[in-house]
Amino acid sequence: MVGHESKKLRRSRSRERTHDRRERRRSRSRSKDRKKDASRKRSRSRERDRSRDRDRSRERDRDRERNHERGRSRERREVTNKDKDKDKDNKSHDKPRKPSPIFVIDDEPRKDSAEGQDKEDDEEDKKSKREPLSLEELLAKKKAEEEARAKPKFLTKEERTALALKKRQEEVENLRKQQLEDRKNSADVGNSKDSRDWDDRDNSRRRDSQRREEENKDKDKEKEVEAIKERYLGLIKKKRRVRRLNDRKFVFDWDTSEDTSVDYNNIYKERHQVQFFGRGNIAGIDIKAQKRDQSKFYGELLEKRRTEAEKEQEKMRLKKVKRKEEKQKWDDRHWSEKALNEMTERDWRIFREDYNITIKGGRIPDPIRSWKESGFPKEILDIIDKVGYKDLTPIQRQAIPIGLQNRDIIGVAETGSGKTLAFLIPLLLWITSLPKIERLEEADQGPYSIILAPTRELAQQIEEETNKFGQPLGIRTVVVVGGLSREEQGFRLRMGCEIVIATPGRLIDVLENRYLVLNQCTYIVLDEADRMIDMGFEPDVQKILEYMPVTNLKPDNEDAENEEKLLANYNTKKKYRQTVMFTATMPPAVERLARTYLRRPAVVYIGSVGKPTERTEQIVHIMGEADKRRKLMEILNRGVEPPVIIFVNQKKGADVLARGLEKIGFNACTLHGGKGQEQREYALASLKGGSKDILVATDVAGRGIDIKDVSMVINYDMAKTIEDYTHRIGRTGRAGKAGLAISFCTKDDSHLFYDLKQTILGSPISTCPPELLNHPEAQHKPGTVVTKKRREEKIFA
Repeated sequence: MVGHESKKLRRSRSRERTHDRRERRRSRSRSKDRKKDASRKRSRSRERDRSRDRDRSRERDRDRERNHERGRSRERREVTNKDKDKDKDNKSHDKPRKPSPIFVIDDEPRKDSAEGQDKEDDEEDKKSKREPLSLEELLAKKKAEEEARAKPKFLTKEERTALALKKRQEEVENLRKQQLEDRKNSADVGNSKDSRDWDDRDNSRRRDSQRREEENKDKDKEKEVEAIKERYLGLIKKKRRVRRLNDRKFVFDWDTSEDTSVDYNNIYKERHQVQFFGRGNIAGIDIKAQKRDQSKFYGELLEKRRTEAEKEQEKMRLKKVKRKEEKQKWDDRHWSEKALNEMTERDWRIFREDYNITIKGGRIPDPIRSWKESGFPKEILDIIDKVGYKDLTPIQRQAIPIGLQNRDIIGVAETGSGKTLAFLIPLLLWITSLPKIERLEEADQGPYSIILAPTRELAQQIEEETNKFGQPLGIRTVVVVGGLSREEQGFRLRMGCEIVIATPGRLIDVLENRYLVLNQCTYIVLDEADRMIDMGFEPDVQKILEYMPVTNLKPDNEDAENEEKLLANYNTKKKYRQTVMFTATMPPAVERLARTYLRRPAVVYIGSVGKPTERTEQIVHIMGEADKRRKLMEILNRGVEPPVIIFVNQKKGADVLARGLEKIGFNACTLHGGKGQEQREYALASLKGGSKDILVATDVAGRGIDIKDVSMVINYDMAKTIEDYTHRIGRTGRAGKAGLAISFCTKDDSHLFYDLKQTILGSPISTCPPELLNHPEAQHKPGTVVTKKRREEKIFA
């Protein structure tokens, strides 16, 4: 019994405990609900207060705007409004203040205060509605708002610090949230990562195995298709073998089908063909014989059907065809078989092609075929015959007729092509056409022509050529060059002359000292113009041309190409000025000079511009500086036919080499800029006369100097430019004869290797040595960027 009672007690206690717990929970939930209701009410009241404050502030703004915008006419009204406002304020001050909602504990008084405030707001709204704003007030209000917005708002220091603190707190809060999220994500990822790795591995294995199976199936199918094709179509595709750069050059993997040997067994060599009968063709049918018989049959049939009139008509037609063919054959004769009056435009074109003449400049006259057909006076032709000029050179054929038209000329031809006579003959013909009395009376007015040359030697050579023609015709020539007495030259100029041959420097000296005037000079020749510009004579040439009279300048228009207008006053001293320029190469500086001083010139190119003569064999030896002397001795000891010219780059080197050769026993002389004029003349005369066999010279002798039958030119020091090399080797192989040019090159001349290689390859009788051909510097032009070639690759798609 006691145990049973104790159990009952325990149960009753436990029930009480549970009842207490439930009561506590209910009380807690009720208090929570009350708190929530209280907080909601507070928030509502706060919102109402804020809205009222906003409305009041808006009203105040409106009142201020109205006060500002209304004029003096509304002052009384404003005063009354202000009085009313003050009364309102006093009433509100007299009323007892309501306690703030923060300090109120009960709910009922808070509601009363809120309701009272709502009533006041409603009353104020009604009052404001009673007085609507006018249009001007609304516009003024809008304008004031815009101005307020436009004005920058300046924050105080306290406001700025408050903003900065608020911003910082927000940043810290965001950072904390981000860290919490990252931790949660990392925890989730850590759990699922292992399972994902295993799944990825299984999937990749499955994919690989499937891919392998598919590839094997495709390969089997391809093999099967190829086997069927090979079996039924007999198609065996051979893979094209691509040879790489580093493979062997010759491949000896021959196929049995590529056998090209001749079978020596006659049974297999002359295969027997099946022959049945008849004409030896299959079944005795000969197609050619059948066609021949057929055409014969139809021809006889037509002949029988034709009338006599038709037969006569056919005979006449055949005669006309024959006559036309004969005429065509007659017209198609070579120009050399035709008379001058039978020459057509086509013949002149073939003539120019035969002599490698290229012209440019419009309305250019036909060239001269021979001296007899030239129409020159008998005295000139007799002198030409006496001197021994049997035939004209290409530059003479084309340049002389242009010169006789009084046109400006640019003649571009290789060295030794007879340029001197090409400008002399038109000049001599014009001077002889002038009355001799006038020439003698007006000798103090200066020469009729000036011929400018770059070097003294070339000037003296032109004088020799001019005297051959000028002395028999009574034409006086004076040479004005450096190295000779200026007074003596001045005396000869005062005596009177028709032609002055000069170098630019000394001619300026003579002009400035008034030894010479150019009042009647109308014919100017610039010989070796490119050399003059290379030597720095371009300003001097321009200065000389400024001394010329300007009254006789040609018009720079189409009249400068019109033959009638140019020849209108040709046989007088007042003819148009004629400027003739001859050169072996045509650099840009020469073109610039030509554009400035020449009027619509006719340009004559002979052969390729700047190419050395094709009759000169060029040999190049690449060696060190120390091996040059030994190689020179080796060449000279073989036995050479004099005269020989050896070119060096320095004056001192020329003297040293000449002394060395004389010690060994060779007759050598020197020619360079450091020598006096008498020594230079003596050296040239001794070489031409045969007393000296070898001339050691610098580039002074490289241009224009004509020494007959020079058998060999040796470039002991390689020229500095390819143009100088062209002129040096042009001293041999002149006037249609063969020549030899040997050049010694060192690694210092590598900048010329490319141009030198191209020059030698362009010569039909020269062979380029392998060391120059394969030299790295000879593979591309200096200054070009070389990109390496990619190896040949075969790409299997």
